[in-house]
Amino acid sequence: MPDKITGYLDMKLLRFTTAGSVDDGKSTLIGRLLYDSKAIFEDQLKDLERTQKRKGEENINLALLTDGLKDEREQGITIDVAYRYFATPKRKFIIADTPGHVQYTRNMVTGASTANLAIILIDARKGVIEQTLRHSYIASLLRIQHLLICVNKMDLVNYEEKIFEKIKKQFKNFCPKFNIKDIHFVPISALKGDNIVKRSENMDWYFGATLMHILENVHIENDINFLDARFPIQNVIRPQNIEFHDYRAYTGRVTGGIFRKKEKVKVLPSGFSSIIKSIDIFKENLKKAFPMQSVSIRLEDEIDISRGDMIVKYDNIPKVTHDINLMICWFDNKSLKIKRKYAVKHTTKDVRCIIKEIKYKININNLEKDFDDKIIKMNDIACINIRTTKQLFIDTYKKNRITGSLILIDESSNQTVASGMVI
Repeated sequence: MPDKITGYLDMKLLRFTTAGSVDDGKSTLIGRLLYDSKAIFEDQLKDLERTQKRKGEENINLALLTDGLKDEREQGITIDVAYRYFATPKRKFIIADTPGHVQYTRNMVTGASTANLAIILIDARKGVIEQTLRHSYIASLLRIQHLLICVNKMDLVNYEEKIFEKIKKQFKNFCPKFNIKDIHFVPISALKGDNIVKRSENMDWYFGATLMHILENVHIENDINFLDARFPIQNVIRPQNIEFHDYRAYTGRVTGGIFRKKEKVKVLPSGFSSIIKSIDIFKENLKKAFPMQSVSIRLEDEIDISRGDMIVKYDNIPKVTHDINLMICWFDNKSLKIKRKYAVKHTTKDVRCIIKEIKYKININNLEKDFDDKIIKMNDIACINIRTTKQLFIDTYKKNRITGSLILIDESSNQTVASGMVI
């Protein structure tokens, strides 16, 4: 790591998402984590106990801790993304509980887009199914570096080792397609608490770490790009008052790399260069700005800069282009059409584009490229080419998850129809 970042980035914070098919136990798992880590308020626990008595259930329904919508509680499913927060002495966590239904795939993409780690749940009775592969492939597209495969409901298969090993082998056959190096397998029972926080006495054949131990110790420091400095301009600050008469600063969020005071930078798309005069946060001046910090940058030269422009290192610039090759997750009920026009949102820049070509679609059953089927429907994953009306400043998604991603919007309905990852 090129610089000491203590005080700027909290490396003890882990963002993770859960994914899997319907009724695989995602909400119950998160409820168990909250329950066993003592992150439930007393009034929440009493509410769960009242619900348990009213319904005559044997155990407390921990899924209710995340299923907050009325329809979710009535149907026993997750519909919207639910974010929950808890902490242990070792780490702080932000959880995104995402839906398992195919029609809510867009919600799963939303929850996973900022995650460091993804938990993929597999029902021990069903094994690897289509949604398992879909969610795992999306996690790999979103460049989630750490995957935790939890074979849940082991209590319903008598905690048999051979079932766990069969599913593990089944999933490993697809691992080369995912391009994720850090993958863990844990047999669990979210309902009973086996291998969640404490090691299970029912599975003495399992010698690996518990789910909580992995979450507390997974190494995420190397997941952040500290080399390629990117600063998309969100706004220009001109107070124009007596105290700050000549003040001009450019605000935004550092999406990659480290910016330093007195450092030479370049402004895109103009290509003009300057020196960073100051880096400001409210009334404080910083010597450096790190990824994900929202700051104001002042330059020594007067340059015409506006929203959508980008400040980068003088000798390290992204690709500036109209033509972009994307992997997309399609969300719309209407199929994707070649030559159709869409609005594009990329970092702080808004442009329009036309779909030039559909190169191939991913067959979700075997994760192979299908060059013959060019009909892209809801929840399909495909590779396409687009051409934008104005140049965008892009990196590959592998290099930078923010400058390497965009969304397509239907201008007639204002609905987001696809998320795209630059390849």
